[in-house]
Amino acid sequence: MTEKIEKVFRDPVHNYIHVDNEIIYDLINSAEFQRLRRIKQLGTSSFTFHGAEHSRFSHCLGVYYIAKEITEIFTEKYPDKWDDNENLVTWCAALLHDVGHGAYSHTFEMLFDTDHEAITVEIITDPRTEINAILRRVSPDFPEKVASVITHDYPNQQVVQLISSQIDADRMDYLLRDAYYTGVMYGQFDLTRILRVIVPIENGIAFNVQGMHAVEDYIVSRYQMYMQVYFHPASRAMEVILKQLLKRAKFLYEQDPTYFKLTSSRLIPFFDGSSDLFDYLALDDGVMNTYFQNWMSHSDKTLADLSTSFINRKLLKSVKFDKKDEDKLFLLRDIVAQCGFDPNYYTMVNSNFDLPYDFYRPNSDKPRTQIEILQKDGSMNELSELSTIVSALAGTTHGDNRFYFPKEITADNTLFSHEKKEFEKYIRNETFKP
Repeated sequence: MTEKIEKVFRDPVHNYIHVDNEIIYDLINSAEFQRLRRIKQLGTSSFTFHGAEHSRFSHCLGVYYIAKEITEIFTEKYPDKWDDNENLVTWCAALLHDVGHGAYSHTFEMLFDTDHEAITVEIITDPRTEINAILRRVSPDFPEKVASVITHDYPNQQVVQLISSQIDADRMDYLLRDAYYTGVMYGQFDLTRILRVIVPIENGIAFNVQGMHAVEDYIVSRYQMYMQVYFHPASRAMEVILKQLLKRAKFLYEQDPTYFKLTSSRLIPFFDGSSDLFDYLALDDGVMNTYFQNWMSHSDKTLADLSTSFINRKLLKSVKFDKKDEDKLFLLRDIVAQCGFDPNYYTMVNSNFDLPYDFYRPNSDKPRTQIEILQKDGSMNELSELSTIVSALAGTTHGDNRFYFPKEITADNTLFSHEKKEFEKYIRNETFKP
């Protein structure tokens, strides 16, 4: 039996987040969870939206808050459909769902072949972590139960869908939180209304038909946040620079490991492929930024320039292109090379696409759990059957392909006037047209 406590976190999105369970409070104070204070929630987006300095720590607390609100509603209103013995595993999974995110996680993952979800599971189940020791106080198999919620293998799909589905505690918090910190209105939706209409059903969760428009608004808000914030071309430009400078550093390490052992020792296990969980946990955004500042004075001009560009926000420029024209991008890369920039490091393709909503497709690679609307007679309808707005978004991907290149090439006062004319022959309305 855990001791009853009362701790309060003041949150700009949810106001007060109450923690009255000792296990939850100890998880928050674990070394692995406190590390999330040093990981930005939106990575390079803060270079575009200067307020977006919030952390994975605050997001995870927010997801815990929403999950706790829902389980308390279920416990009170639906005791015949919801087992309150599932409350603690739900809260723990909500709190810990992102604990495996790394420094500039998505960019880092692409380059060093790490997987934040797999690392989340490893942190929860590895007996050497503080989080694992805390969870084992509940029961010897409790870490594995929490991890199975993250991997979607937990037998109670109500719990799984509260943490991971097309409308879950994770998405609801990050939309509201990211909208708040970026200063945009796109991600706003009526969380209070959604919490009033959410209900547990036999194999998951559903929403009473009276609240359908609040759910519809949530889907549209998510679509707008992806198009206007998460896929912003300036944020992606910084992500491209970050990927290229890490790629260059990895290449140079193979030529001269001594320099990197002296200036950036915690990256060595990732450069040579020998990293383990605790090497991963030793990195955060601040450590990485310190390394980049060291590299600004490296004798290799490419690494020094890319590091300087990242630290001082010197953006690459971009144009959109159609996938069918990707094999003709060499036309632009050749011009970049003529201007003295190595196209292997100063050009890059970046593609961002999102599927705002989809109904259940059992034969797809990753079938989604559709959003169910509960009618007054007890029957169910899939959301897009009732909403023309959601129907228009269902099953269609949205986003773009972009080709990034040095902005000097098309600058008004460029030294490369001939190359600029040649380059711009292929560009119409900021789109590559070969």
